[in-house]
Amino acid sequence: MNPSALSEVTLSEVAAILPSLAATHSVLLLSAPGVGKTTLVQDIAARAGLKCRSLLGTQVAPEDVIGIPKLVGERSVFCPPRMLLPEDPSPFCLFLDELPAASPDVQKAFYSLLLERRLGEHQLPIGTWVVSAGNRVEDRALVRTMSSALINRVIILHIRVDYREWLQWSSDNSIREEVRAFIAFLPGALSRAVPDEPAPFSSPRSWAQFAGALDALEAAKKLTKSAVRAIAFGLLSAEDAALFCAVGEAQLGPLVSLDELLADPTLVPQDPIKQWTAVHQLRVALSVGALGNVQPAQLNALLLRFSPEMCMACLIGNVAAFGRLGADPAMLERFRVVIGR
Repeated sequence: MNPSALSEVTLSEVAAILPSLAATHSVLLLSAPGVGKTTLVQDIAARAGLKCRSLLGTQVAPEDVIGIPKLVGERSVFCPPRMLLPEDPSPFCLFLDELPAASPDVQKAFYSLLLERRLGEHQLPIGTWVVSAGNRVEDRALVRTMSSALINRVIILHIRVDYREWLQWSSDNSIREEVRAFIAFLPGALSRAVPDEPAPFSSPRSWAQFAGALDALEAAKKLTKSAVRAIAFGLLSAEDAALFCAVGEAQLGPLVSLDELLADPTLVPQDPIKQWTAVHQLRVALSVGALGNVQPAQLNALLLRFSPEMCMACLIGNVAAFGRLGADPAMLERFRVVIGR
């Protein structure tokens, strides 16, 4: 297991702890692309009454950080840029975006800012937040190796995506119902691993963009089947785009989530296509280890609600895994039905 996974926090947890830290400690938020780090920092700063000033680490040079020298009498004085040190002495939120992608010289220029809240001779206003963000090496986002000196100057918070939080956010922000329903039905589709090859992949940002694009097409009366497919495959992971379009084109209506099915197995649909989608949910949840807290009685009750053919499709290749979770009675029953004994 990745050691960082042991200490991952959700966006709401970051929102709860960041205001208590950011005025005295520099914080670095790390996650996959498209999770919503930038929007989160801006929202938290706004709630704290602080103006957020953003600086992209990939678009600055060292002199943009330490300032340009000018002569004052017989000495040179470095004049920090207005973005980092405005004339207004009020505290603000300094957001250093894409810090891990900055060049080594730029990262080095931030050392005194991150540790001492200082730019050359000038101190940041008391109460100013210093928050940075970026992606991880495994995300293939042009991230550079961070020096131990930089790492030792910040509190690193590893962010994980929580689909329940996203569903609440999407409801509050009027994201399209069919998009929200699909994520509730297949939570793993909210955030997929970055592919090895350059290709679209599902993330909270891409799903929000997808919903916005559908809204724009609908407003222009251009919401056709081919347009939806083109945008889906242009924004989302291929498997998610295909399934979303298949569900929509089949006009299956609302789909029941796996959590709902486990809580009440009588909700298993009778329609073969809908039942297949439920089987797909269960197989995906098993593959990512999301069934560890499910009680054997719940799992057996759910499996027995599937038709024998669908249940066998769910068990193929997964007999040992389901057995470890305590699904032996349901598996044995379905095997008996299939072989006629």
